Amino acid sequence: MLRHTRLAGESENYLTAREELRLAEIELMRHQEKVAAQRRALPPGPAVDDYVFLEGPTDLDAGDTPVREVTLSGLFTAPDRSLIVYHLMYGKKQTEPCPMCTLWTDGFNGIAHHIARNADFVIAAAADPPSLRQHARNRGWHRLRLLSCGDSTFKYDMGSEDKDGEQDSTVSVFTRDGDGTVRHFYSAHPRMADDIDERGIDLLAPVWHLLDLTPQGRGDWYPSIDYGG
Repeated sequence: MLRHTRLAGESENYLTAREELRLAEIELMRHQEKVAAQRRALPPGPAVDDYVFLEGPTDLDAGDTPVREVTLSGLFTAPDRSLIVYHLMYGKKQTEPCPMCTLWTDGFNGIAHHIARNADFVIAAAADPPSLRQHARNRGWHRLRLLSCGDSTFKYDMGSEDKDGEQDSTVSVFTRDGDGTVRHFYSAHPRMADDIDERGIDLLAPVWHLLDLTPQGRGDWYPSIDYGG
């Protein structure tokens, strides 16, 4: 048995249950590592179009112009680096920023400089650059690269938008061959099955994992753009 505290008041029932939980947590960790290895071992994905995105100034507080075009291949900053794209639900039928996507992106902003050591990372939304950048200013997303893709089929092709413009949160990973060919490597969506509607990308947000540590769990709590007073 591995004790996690030096508290004298832990009952035998508690210690036994905690030890069973420790072993279950080890089993879960090893299974997560197995799944991650299975993901890394995916064969090369299909080549994709060199989609065009719109991007405003690097400095979020420098206004919204000039706007420049940047290609998907141009988002790779060095050889042998993967590109991670988070599809923010904002734009077209999603007329207001998604609270859940905003929660995730709040977290991404805090760790973007760490991700940059190993991979390229951007946020893509169907919203026009000024709307996307204003939401980013409201949230303080100064570490993130923000791209508008509403004029391309990027989100539709990646499954984060339907033919009517309804949006979905998605994460996609791309690789680039030595000859410059960009390939789709992996995408994940919240819906994993008919009975799993919003759990498919839980791993992207620590909020759920912290709540899962508590006796109350996550319950039916849902994030909000503004929690008021």
